[in-house]
Amino acid sequence: MRFAAIIVAGGRGARAGGDIPKQYKLLAGKPVIAWSASALAGAGASEIVIAGAPEHADLCRAATAGPSTVRIVEGGPTRTASVRAGLAAIGDADAILVHDAARPGLDAEMIGALLAKLETGASAVAPALALPDTLRRTDAGGRIVEDVARDGLMRIQTPQAFRADALRAAYAALAPDASLTDDIAAVRANGGEALLIPGDAKLMKITYPEDIVMLERMLGAERIICVGNGVDAHRFGDGAFVTLCGVRIPHSKGLIGHSDADAGWHALVDAILGALGEGDIGAHFPPSDPQWKGTDSERFLRHAAKIATDAGARIVHVDVTLLCERPKIGPHREAMRARTAEVLGLALSRVSVKATTTERMGFLGREEGLAAQATATVERPA
Repeated sequence: MRFAAIIVAGGRGARAGGDIPKQYKLLAGKPVIAWSASALAGAGASEIVIAGAPEHADLCRAATAGPSTVRIVEGGPTRTASVRAGLAAIGDADAILVHDAARPGLDAEMIGALLAKLETGASAVAPALALPDTLRRTDAGGRIVEDVARDGLMRIQTPQAFRADALRAAYAALAPDASLTDDIAAVRANGGEALLIPGDAKLMKITYPEDIVMLERMLGAERIICVGNGVDAHRFGDGAFVTLCGVRIPHSKGLIGHSDADAGWHALVDAILGALGEGDIGAHFPPSDPQWKGTDSERFLRHAAKIATDAGARIVHVDVTLLCERPKIGPHREAMRARTAEVLGLALSRVSVKATTTERMGFLGREEGLAAQATATVERPA
């Protein structure tokens, strides 16, 4: 059976976090959408049409550059509109599979099972899983208002497979502004019958950041723990405050630096970059570049966190040690932990800030400046 595929990739995926949609984030070192495109191409799809948001076209092209059968078209404002755009772009095929870009756990075995069921005469087929949990309906306040029997209820997944003529007829019959949650609904609304086959837990839809880590484990992708270290020091100069770990602390002196001289966060940025093998803060923000003069170091820390996210890595824990005689760090320690946790999106329990002195020895003991050391523990694809 000659089959083509539509991958719906127009979503913004805000709940998954980060600066790019979830379908372009890395899963075990490969963009999420690339997993499905590769599986469909490997199973013999005659063409794969990706319906995505136009502002992410470059991301989509880069993520799916491998399979030669991939074509990218502009999706619509809804899932249904995107599928309609995909259908308009697909040529002759006996069957069409429609798949969500955020379900990367697709494999050739599932594709084969769907096509085999279509061969028996079905118009539409989808994978589905039974509901194992007890169901309750609640009101807006979270109070239980009704028990829901789970007998016969199923969790529908994608890809959903269709005889091409049945899917095209179903979409031709839909109102132009129709918006459905899946394509089985369109076929059933047009009088077609849909069948279900056993689904696969690996076809879970990525919704939240932790879903990527869970899927990597399900797919058997190896992850490793890397530890990075960072050190920074700044000389004291004129001023009435110092900034450490994002907190402004009144002091009789200031710190001299090209940016805001936040030694704590500078050391932490280097620690994160070190765990990722991405050089040091000076390589990313050269002190010779005037655009970084006086810059808030929060920008540097967020940049390091984004590099980690884009690499499919997860910052697990950070530890900062400040070395100085003065100012006293203790009264400000919790505020520093809270600011660092906020910027990195970590639980407070995963952030450590502490301080020590050099017992009046050396340049630190003479209060000529202060220094910081940091360690970052990062979980990343092998």
